[in-house]
Amino acid sequence: MLLRPSPTDLRLIAHDLGRILAVVAAAGLLPLGWAIARGEWAAAGWFLLMIGTAAVPAAAAEFLGWGSRRQRVDWSHGLVVVALTWLVVPAVGTLPLWLSRHWGRWLDTFFEAMSGITTTGLSLVQDLDHLPESVNLWRHTLQFLGGQGIVLAALTFFSASGALSMYQAEGREERIFPSVISTARFIWLVSVIHGVVGVTVLTVDGILVQGFQPVRSFFHAINVFMAAFDTGGFTPQSTSIAYYHSALYEGVLAVLMVAGAMSFGLHHALWNRRRGLLQNLEVRTILTTFGILLAVTIVGLGTSGVFTRAAALTRRGLFQVLSAHTGTGFSTVSTTELSRWSGLAFVGITVAMALGGMSSSTAGGVKSLRIGLTVKAMADSIREALLPEGAVVPDTFRQYGTQRLTPRMAQSVMAVSLLYVGLYLLGAAVGYAYGYPLDQALFESVSASAAVGLSVGVTAPGMPVLMELVMILQMWIGRLEFVAVFALFGFLASLAVGE
Repeated sequence: MLLRPSPTDLRLIAHDLGRILAVVAAAGLLPLGWAIARGEWAAAGWFLLMIGTAAVPAAAAEFLGWGSRRQRVDWSHGLVVVALTWLVVPAVGTLPLWLSRHWGRWLDTFFEAMSGITTTGLSLVQDLDHLPESVNLWRHTLQFLGGQGIVLAALTFFSASGALSMYQAEGREERIFPSVISTARFIWLVSVIHGVVGVTVLTVDGILVQGFQPVRSFFHAINVFMAAFDTGGFTPQSTSIAYYHSALYEGVLAVLMVAGAMSFGLHHALWNRRRGLLQNLEVRTILTTFGILLAVTIVGLGTSGVFTRAAALTRRGLFQVLSAHTGTGFSTVSTTELSRWSGLAFVGITVAMALGGMSSSTAGGVKSLRIGLTVKAMADSIREALLPEGAVVPDTFRQYGTQRLTPRMAQSVMAVSLLYVGLYLLGAAVGYAYGYPLDQALFESVSASAAVGLSVGVTAPGMPVLMELVMILQMWIGRLEFVAVFALFGFLASLAVGE
């Protein structure tokens, strides 16, 4: 298709995008209902406008029957649909944000919506503490859609040709069931169960510990749950999780962050009480990297004298490293305080963000499976060089059974890992060119590219437009893990040359 797109190809793409916009319109009913219930009538009008903007093209695509006689959909078609989805949805979802007038310019609202849908969590909102509740809810709903995979939502409710390509283009490698649709519905089931438990516990904590009224407590609980489980990082208040001053609240969020950063294949294995999961390469890798980076960060904080008490040092260090490694972006320290973390503490947090969570999860970054495979491939190469000629080096690894690490797999893993490193360096170079300290520019670049959301103050209203555009690009490319973006560029190039 990419070599010679036909009118049929364009209609199929438009049809699938229409169905995704239908999901956006349905999701908009949640903040619309909240706005009506809370008497935010102006905001209700904004959401009606957004819902209409999404629903009209969706209905048109169905009415015109562009998908009624679906031809065979190839992989490139699904990749293009996914890449376009992560541009179209923020463009539509930005409407209530822009109309609320809590952002300086339209590009800031697009940045916010992109940060939401990619589950990054970096924000350019002004006066967050007085943002209408329904608009705040919409920010978190975007993160929930992005973390679950908005294409995954469409696959759950619509049967679609090319489902496998769209599923994998969202950065998900494993199918838990033979059917992609069944896998999508299982992922939603896991999310709902975690949501019911998580929101209930957080609501009770809000009432009994925080002293919130029940409605306010539920509002905070539902928003924070969506950001935690989908490793998003938005919060209803400007001081992030430090606003709650509760060890219990932090503990519940830690569980949700870990659950969000786990692959759904691991969720399925745990639910079925499968044994030997600690032998899996990815599980061993993420436990190892987390332990090492936590130790590095704690030592760095201890030697820098940022915290004078061991309990505060351990609690703050543990939460920040967990937030960074899972790609969530929650913080229990202020941006100003985080910017003062230097030396080993800076290295620990930055590397944790860069590595990310597990594959087929809501987390971003390079992913632990790629890290584990890269280390194994390098170790195997060294062993082959050291062992006598003719010695056989095992090329298998454990990942829900015995798998074989082929040369092609190793090359693919290393290529994507290097692309992430290049993306990190690109943003750092742009930030440094604008006069930001290199360490801060690198920190912010990694946070955007790995969809984390922790900030040392570089991301702020009034930041240079070019730098803002680069960070939007980083969030988009990093969330889709390059392949779908390359497919879209190839598709657009083929349209331009007419071949």
